[in-house]
Amino acid sequence: MGTVQAEDGTPIVFSDSGAGPPLVLVHGITESRHAWDPIVPALNEHWRVVALDLRGHGESGRQAPYDPVTLASDVNAVVRDLKLDAPLVVGHSLGGVVVTAYGGARYPARRIVNIDQPIALGGFKEALEPLTPMLLGSREEFDTAIGIIFSVVDGPLPAEERARLTALSSPEPDVVLAIWGTIFDTSAEDLDLLAADLAAGIEVPYLSLHGSDPGDDYADWLTAIIPNATVDIWLETGHYPHLTQPDRFLKRLLAFDPAL
Repeated sequence: MGTVQAEDGTPIVFSDSGAGPPLVLVHGITESRHAWDPIVPALNEHWRVVALDLRGHGESGRQAPYDPVTLASDVNAVVRDLKLDAPLVVGHSLGGVVVTAYGGARYPARRIVNIDQPIALGGFKEALEPLTPMLLGSREEFDTAIGIIFSVVDGPLPAEERARLTALSSPEPDVVLAIWGTIFDTSAEDLDLLAADLAAGIEVPYLSLHGSDPGDDYADWLTAIIPNATVDIWLETGHYPHLTQPDRFLKRLLAFDPAL
């Protein structure tokens, strides 16, 4: 385990294991770098794996702001401090938005992988709207809403794996609501425009891997913004395709990474 200082001094904690071309892992909302633990040993056979805790998560510091641009800058602080040469950058859920912002800022990366996070966030806003009063209500209501959200997206994730992720999860209202603040306050149409702006600078190949169908028009929308994007849809693998089908995920990463 190590720690680097973000641009504003926030401590960002990471794990560093294995040897080979660098691979950086960015977890989803409320989780931590340990969300990746089941697949890290297999990844270590091919890559040097750096998994970090986003600010507001795991062992990293709690310090606003929590917008994707700031979180991407934190990832770059780790990459810079460790002197990683153009890593393969992989993000899941919220981490998918963060690695998209990372690529859009043209931070060092040889390729980018976004796991099950459509960046057309207007659809996510519509899905959140029925739960917004609960998310903004009491702590008990907030926790209930978070539980509903994850139960809906888990798909075929085994019960023991859900229990493991729940145990390491830390759904802190001030962090979650700050991350989702723009979603609450912005129209669906404007969210999609913001996401397009966030991704417009991506020049490296970009894999968008989904465990459920992101919609008939999504691939065309995404490739209009990121010409080097590829969209894979693994139907019925749920929000955690890398954990429900780890062997398939490893093969896909090996095929996608030119360093191997």
